[in-house]
Amino acid sequence: MKLTIAVIPGDGIGPEVTAQAKKALDAVAEVYDHIFLYKEAQMGACAIEATGNPLPDKTIEICKKADAILFGAIGELKYDNDPSAKVRPEQGLFRLRKELGLFCNIRPVKAYEKLIKNSPLKREVIQGTDIVIYRELSGGIYFDTKELSEDGLSAFDVCSYTVDQIYRVTHLAFKAAQKRKKKVTLVDKANVLETSRLWRKTVTEIAKEYANVKLDFMFVDNAALQIVLNPKQFDVILTENLFGDIISDEASVISGSIGLLASSSIGEKTAMFEPIHGTYPQAKGKDIANPLASILSAAMLLEHFGLQEEADSIKRALEKSLTLGITTEDIKGKNQYSASTSKVGGFIADYILNQEDSNLNFKNIHMGQSTII
Repeated sequence: MKLTIAVIPGDGIGPEVTAQAKKALDAVAEVYDHIFLYKEAQMGACAIEATGNPLPDKTIEICKKADAILFGAIGELKYDNDPSAKVRPEQGLFRLRKELGLFCNIRPVKAYEKLIKNSPLKREVIQGTDIVIYRELSGGIYFDTKELSEDGLSAFDVCSYTVDQIYRVTHLAFKAAQKRKKKVTLVDKANVLETSRLWRKTVTEIAKEYANVKLDFMFVDNAALQIVLNPKQFDVILTENLFGDIISDEASVISGSIGLLASSSIGEKTAMFEPIHGTYPQAKGKDIANPLASILSAAMLLEHFGLQEEADSIKRALEKSLTLGITTEDIKGKNQYSASTSKVGGFIADYILNQEDSNLNFKNIHMGQSTII
């Protein structure tokens, strides 16, 4: 397969972790005989510094022509610390989502055996958890009318949804469930909100087209509780924009590190893949940032194009890096060496290229401790 991938490294650690994701994709291309062409573009603080615009027209053009977008992170402390700034890095991301018509955010949440100890939740609660959250991304309270009264004493935000908006994300969730444990949980607040009642009615009708998938419902307040009490009960969670934003962030504690959480944003014609972490400016240029979420976003990119075996090769390599302790400082175990960002990325790429070699000397070679030349 030949794919053109727009690469937006962004700010902070974005360029460093995105470079490791590209290493994994290049290894996959070599092993499985694909061609991946990269077109780099700017967005965020770096784009503001270079052009005065957080999303230059050239970047939009590159993204619209590409088959997919691989994105790093955006943000800069000087903008975070200046609430009066009229031009901000995040404006670029919001506009890009709108320009590309991205309507569904997909976030996998998995409890990795080697990192369970890092989670604040008990082992017996999270062990074996494997969830994917489908969040509607184009509607709801974030995008409708907002108003503050002239006297500043009252305000309102309108939340509205159309059947069409619900329809397209629901079909994606059910199709995903068919390939997993065949269960969809709709998270809503249908006892109070009219929009939630529309969601429940629409999803119930669509569910009839997927007879082999079980549909159940859960109010968002209860879902927020169940995510930390019994996350293994979930398979695919489907929800609206605001609820999805909150639930997916809460669920991030399950993985043991935000550095392992990837996501994708899907549109009718293209899709964007990114880690959920921020720019981590304190680590910029130090080669210490955890690249695993960015590498997992590359695996999601491959899955999007039906390249499951290729995606699985990245996931196996990542699991091997965790097993052998070839990890960055933030997730290393006791009495383990910490590896640099580039060493972790190099190990994963090399493991994809040499999947038959699973002995422990593989670790020694990549940690620079081998006596074999």
